[in-house]
Amino acid sequence: MLDFLTRRPIAHRGLHDDNVLQFENSLSAFSAAANRDFAIELDVQLSGDGTAVVFHDRTLERLTSRAGPVVERTASELRKIRLGSTNEHIPVLAETLECIDGSVPVVIEMKEYGANPAALARAVAIELESYSGQVAVMSFGHSLLSAFAETGSDAPLGLTAEGIGRHSLAEHNKALAIGISFVSYHVKALPNPFVDHVRKELGLPVITWTVRNHEDVEATRLHADQITFEGFDPDLQ
Repeated sequence: MLDFLTRRPIAHRGLHDDNVLQFENSLSAFSAAANRDFAIELDVQLSGDGTAVVFHDRTLERLTSRAGPVVERTASELRKIRLGSTNEHIPVLAETLECIDGSVPVVIEMKEYGANPAALARAVAIELESYSGQVAVMSFGHSLLSAFAETGSDAPLGLTAEGIGRHSLAEHNKALAIGISFVSYHVKALPNPFVDHVRKELGLPVITWTVRNHEDVEATRLHADQITFEGFDPDLQ
Protein backbone atom coordinates (compact mmCIF):
# COMPACT_ATOMS: atom_id res chain seq x y z
CA MET A 1 0.00 0.00 0.00
CA LEU A 2 1.18 3.52 -0.80
CA ASP A 3 -1.10 5.44 1.55
CA PHE A 4 2.03 6.80 3.24
CA LEU A 5 2.88 8.65 0.03
CA THR A 6 -0.30 10.74 0.11
CA ARG A 7 -1.16 10.98 3.82
CA ARG A 8 0.70 14.25 4.42
CA PRO A 9 2.28 16.97 2.24
CA ILE A 10 5.84 16.25 1.12
CA ALA A 11 8.54 18.81 1.95
CA HIS A 12 10.65 19.43 -1.17
CA ARG A 13 14.28 18.79 -0.18
CA GLY A 14 13.19 19.04 3.44
CA LEU A 15 11.64 21.99 5.26
CA HIS A 16 14.13 24.72 4.31
CA ASP A 17 13.97 28.52 4.02
CA ASP A 18 15.19 28.84 0.43
CA ASN A 19 18.80 28.49 1.56
CA VAL A 20 19.02 31.50 3.85
CA LEU A 21 19.61 29.88 7.23
CA GLN A 22 18.27 26.36 6.66
CA PHE A 23 19.47 24.77 3.45
CA GLU A 24 17.75 22.32 1.16
CA ASN A 25 18.77 18.66 1.49
CA SER A 26 20.37 19.31 4.88
CA LEU A 27 19.95 17.23 8.00
CA SER A 28 18.38 20.21 9.80
CA ALA A 29 15.83 20.65 6.99
CA PHE A 30 14.93 16.98 7.26
CA SER A 31 14.56 17.22 11.03
CA ALA A 32 12.38 20.32 10.68
CA ALA A 33 10.09 18.47 8.25
CA ALA A 34 9.86 15.45 10.52
CA ASN A 35 9.00 17.69 13.49
CA ARG A 36 6.00 18.95 11.50
CA ASP A 37 5.02 15.44 10.40
CA PHE A 38 5.70 16.25 6.73
CA ALA A 39 6.99 13.55 4.45
CA ILE A 40 10.40 14.31 2.93
CA GLU A 41 11.58 14.42 -0.69
CA LEU A 42 15.35 14.38 -1.21
CA ASP A 43 17.86 13.97 -4.02
CA VAL A 44 20.71 11.48 -4.34
CA GLN A 45 23.62 11.10 -6.71
CA LEU A 46 26.93 9.25 -6.71
CA SER A 47 30.14 10.59 -5.23
CA GLY A 48 33.43 9.83 -6.92
CA ASP A 49 33.89 6.75 -4.76
CA GLY A 50 30.42 5.35 -5.45
CA THR A 51 28.57 6.51 -2.34
CA ALA A 52 24.99 7.80 -2.49
CA VAL A 53 25.17 11.44 -1.37
CA VAL A 54 22.25 13.80 -0.77
CA PHE A 55 22.66 16.82 -3.05
CA HIS A 56 20.50 18.12 -5.88
CA ASP A 57 22.80 19.96 -8.29
CA ARG A 58 25.34 18.39 -10.59
CA THR A 59 27.91 20.93 -9.37
CA LEU A 60 28.69 22.58 -6.04
CA GLU A 61 28.59 26.31 -6.84
CA ARG A 62 24.98 27.25 -6.01
CA LEU A 63 24.96 25.87 -2.49
CA THR A 64 28.58 25.89 -1.32
CA SER A 65 31.78 27.94 -1.58
CA ARG A 66 33.35 25.20 -3.70
CA ALA A 67 33.07 24.54 -7.43
CA GLY A 68 33.04 21.60 -9.79
CA PRO A 69 31.03 18.40 -10.23
CA VAL A 70 29.94 16.44 -7.18
CA VAL A 71 31.12 13.23 -8.83
CA GLU A 72 34.72 14.43 -8.84
CA ARG A 73 34.90 14.28 -5.02
CA THR A 74 34.73 11.39 -2.59
CA ALA A 75 31.97 11.12 -0.01
CA SER A 76 34.47 11.98 2.71
CA GLU A 77 35.51 15.12 0.87
CA LEU A 78 31.90 16.13 0.28
CA ARG A 79 31.00 15.70 3.95
CA LYS A 80 33.63 18.32 4.81
CA ILE A 81 32.00 20.92 2.55
CA ARG A 82 29.61 23.32 4.30
CA LEU A 83 26.27 24.38 2.88
CA GLY A 84 26.47 28.15 2.51
CA SER A 85 27.77 29.78 5.68
CA THR A 86 26.03 27.25 7.93
CA ASN A 87 27.57 24.45 9.94
CA GLU A 88 25.63 21.92 7.86
CA HIS A 89 27.55 19.54 5.61
CA ILE A 90 26.61 17.59 2.51
CA PRO A 91 25.18 14.36 3.95
CA VAL A 92 25.41 10.85 2.61
CA LEU A 93 22.22 8.85 2.27
CA ALA A 94 23.11 6.51 5.12
CA GLU A 95 23.33 9.26 7.74
CA THR A 96 20.23 10.94 6.31
CA LEU A 97 18.17 7.82 6.82
CA GLU A 98 19.63 7.46 10.30
CA CYS A 99 18.58 11.06 11.04
CA ILE A 100 15.01 10.54 9.84
CA ASP A 101 14.86 7.08 11.44
CA GLY A 102 11.42 6.16 10.13
CA SER A 103 9.71 9.15 11.74
CA VAL A 104 8.11 10.24 8.45
CA PRO A 105 7.97 8.81 4.90
CA VAL A 106 10.90 9.52 2.58
CA VAL A 107 10.80 9.92 -1.21
CA ILE A 108 14.25 9.56 -2.78
CA GLU A 109 14.84 11.01 -6.25
CA MET A 110 17.83 9.47 -8.04
CA LYS A 111 19.51 12.11 -10.21
CA GLU A 112 20.57 11.13 -13.71
CA TYR A 113 23.89 12.94 -14.05
CA GLY A 114 25.76 10.59 -16.35
CA ALA A 115 26.80 8.21 -13.59
CA ASN A 116 26.45 4.49 -14.12
CA PRO A 117 22.72 3.87 -13.51
CA ALA A 118 23.34 0.43 -12.08
CA ALA A 119 25.93 1.78 -9.64
CA LEU A 120 23.63 4.50 -8.30
CA ALA A 121 20.67 2.13 -8.11
CA ARG A 122 22.75 -0.41 -6.18
CA ALA A 123 24.11 2.26 -3.83
CA VAL A 124 20.58 3.37 -2.94
CA ALA A 125 19.19 -0.17 -2.69
CA ILE A 126 22.00 -1.21 -0.34
CA GLU A 127 21.20 1.63 2.06
CA LEU A 128 17.52 0.72 2.04
CA GLU A 129 18.11 -2.93 2.92
CA SER A 130 18.43 -2.15 6.61
CA TYR A 131 16.01 0.78 6.69
CA SER A 132 12.67 -0.01 8.33
CA GLY A 133 10.95 3.30 7.63
CA GLN A 134 8.48 4.05 4.86
CA VAL A 135 10.39 4.95 1.72
CA ALA A 136 9.86 5.23 -2.03
CA VAL A 137 12.35 5.81 -4.86
CA MET A 138 11.84 7.73 -8.11
CA SER A 139 13.67 9.20 -11.09
CA PHE A 140 13.21 10.97 -14.42
CA GLY A 141 15.59 8.47 -15.99
CA HIS A 142 14.14 5.25 -17.34
CA SER A 143 17.56 3.63 -17.17
CA LEU A 144 17.76 4.41 -13.46
CA LEU A 145 14.26 3.08 -12.86
CA SER A 146 15.10 -0.15 -14.68
CA ALA A 147 18.39 -0.49 -12.81
CA PHE A 148 16.67 -0.02 -9.47
CA ALA A 149 13.98 -2.55 -10.36
CA GLU A 150 16.73 -5.03 -11.16
CA THR A 151 18.22 -4.70 -7.65
CA GLY A 152 15.20 -6.56 -6.29
CA SER A 153 14.52 -3.88 -3.68
CA ASP A 154 10.97 -3.88 -2.40
CA ALA A 155 10.86 -0.06 -2.19
CA PRO A 156 8.03 1.35 -4.34
CA LEU A 157 9.35 2.82 -7.58
CA GLY A 158 8.02 5.97 -9.25
CA LEU A 159 8.46 8.06 -12.38
CA THR A 160 9.30 11.75 -12.04
CA ALA A 161 7.92 13.51 -15.10
CA GLU A 162 6.86 16.71 -16.82
CA GLY A 163 5.55 17.93 -20.17
CA ILE A 164 2.28 17.73 -22.06
CA GLY A 165 3.49 17.17 -25.63
CA ARG A 166 2.72 13.98 -27.52
CA HIS A 167 6.34 12.80 -27.44
CA SER A 168 6.70 13.41 -23.70
CA LEU A 169 3.50 11.56 -22.87
CA ALA A 170 4.48 8.64 -25.10
CA GLU A 171 7.81 8.36 -23.30
CA HIS A 172 6.10 8.43 -19.93
CA ASN A 173 3.83 5.58 -20.99
CA LYS A 174 6.91 3.47 -21.71
CA ALA A 175 7.88 3.72 -18.04
CA LEU A 176 4.75 1.81 -17.06
CA ALA A 177 6.37 -1.37 -18.35
CA ILE A 178 9.18 -0.99 -15.80
CA GLY A 179 6.69 -1.62 -13.03
CA ILE A 180 6.28 1.80 -11.43
CA SER A 181 3.92 2.19 -8.49
CA PHE A 182 3.41 5.97 -8.52
CA VAL A 183 4.13 9.14 -10.49
CA SER A 184 5.53 12.52 -9.46
CA TYR A 185 4.42 15.12 -12.01
CA HIS A 186 5.14 18.80 -12.64
CA VAL A 187 2.14 20.65 -11.26
CA LYS A 188 2.13 23.20 -14.10
CA ALA A 189 1.54 20.38 -16.60
CA LEU A 190 -1.80 19.30 -15.12
CA PRO A 191 -4.18 18.02 -16.25
CA ASN A 192 -2.94 15.70 -18.99
CA PRO A 193 -3.93 12.31 -20.46
CA PHE A 194 -1.01 10.41 -18.90
CA VAL A 195 -1.79 11.48 -15.35
CA ASP A 196 -5.50 10.83 -15.88
CA HIS A 197 -4.70 7.32 -17.15
CA VAL A 198 -2.36 6.58 -14.25
CA ARG A 199 -4.87 7.69 -11.61
CA LYS A 200 -8.22 6.68 -13.06
CA GLU A 201 -7.42 3.53 -15.02
CA LEU A 202 -4.36 2.13 -13.26
CA GLY A 203 -5.26 3.33 -9.77
CA LEU A 204 -1.76 4.61 -9.02
CA PRO A 205 -1.15 7.67 -6.83
CA VAL A 206 0.21 10.89 -8.35
CA ILE A 207 2.12 13.48 -6.35
CA THR A 208 3.02 16.89 -7.76
CA TRP A 209 6.15 19.06 -7.83
CA THR A 210 7.03 21.72 -6.97
CA VAL A 211 3.99 23.37 -5.37
CA ARG A 212 4.64 26.96 -4.28
CA ASN A 213 1.25 28.70 -4.12
CA HIS A 214 -2.49 28.28 -3.66
CA GLU A 215 -3.06 27.86 -7.40
CA ASP A 216 -0.71 24.84 -7.43
CA VAL A 217 -2.45 23.40 -4.37
CA GLU A 218 -5.81 23.65 -6.10
CA ALA A 219 -4.46 22.04 -9.30
CA THR A 220 -3.21 19.13 -7.21
CA ARG A 221 -6.52 18.77 -5.41
CA LEU A 222 -8.29 18.54 -8.74
CA HIS A 223 -5.90 16.33 -10.68
CA ALA A 224 -3.51 14.52 -8.30
CA ASP A 225 -3.25 13.11 -4.79
CA GLN A 226 -0.62 15.03 -2.80
CA ILE A 227 1.72 18.00 -3.08
CA THR A 228 5.49 18.24 -2.92
CA PHE A 229 5.84 21.79 -1.61
CA GLU A 230 8.26 24.53 -0.65
CA GLY A 231 8.10 28.17 0.40
CA PHE A 232 4.82 28.08 2.34
CA ASP A 233 3.00 26.21 5.10
CA PRO A 234 0.52 23.77 3.54
CA ASP A 235 -1.27 23.29 6.84
CA LEU A 236 -2.47 26.90 6.55
CA GLN A 237 -3.96 26.41 3.08
